[in-house]
Parts: sequence; structure tokens; C-alpha cells
Amino acid sequence: MQITDVRVRKVAKEGKLKAVVSITIDDEFVVHDIKVIEGEKGLFIAMPSKKALDGEYRDIAHPINSGTRERIQTTILQRYEQALEEEPEEAVVDEM
Repeated sequence: MQITDVRVRKVAKEGKLKAVVSITIDDEFVVHDIKVIEGEKGLFIAMPSKKALDGEYRDIAHPINSGTRERIQTTILQRYEQALEEEPEEAVVDEM
């Protein structure tokens, strides 16, 4: 599995959510709405999820093993850091 494209949309407003990312795998499969979040121990990713009937959030798509998750996270965070250096705030505004 190769991550062949990473699209980063930075979030303009203050808060823990820093960006929303889409990745393409093997030029054939896309996963949208991966979140880059600032946590107590630094940046991490949260896979796309939805709220279940019991109120818990469940991942819609996610890696099966920790090695794959680490590879996806490393690739996304490297691209996010590049996006910070390359462009001014493109900004996804979180509307309420």
C-alpha cells in the first residue's frame, strides 16, 4: 500500500483541530475527513468517524494494524508541516 496523494485543508480558527486531510491510496482509493489534532503530547490524526445511536463515535475507515496507522500518520503529519511552511492559511472555517 502506498499513499499516493495527501491533500491538507488547514483550519483557520483557534482550537485543537488544525487541519482536515484526504489521502489517496495506490492512486485508486480515497479517504476523506482525516483530522489533524493538537493533543497534550503533540499532533496526531483521527480517522473519519460518525456518531452511533449509543452516542459513541465509531471510525468509518481505519487501518487494521498499528504499523499501517503509524505510516499513515507520519505521512499526513509530514505533509501538514510542509503545508504550514508553503502557504498562508487556506482555511476551512468550522461553522456552527
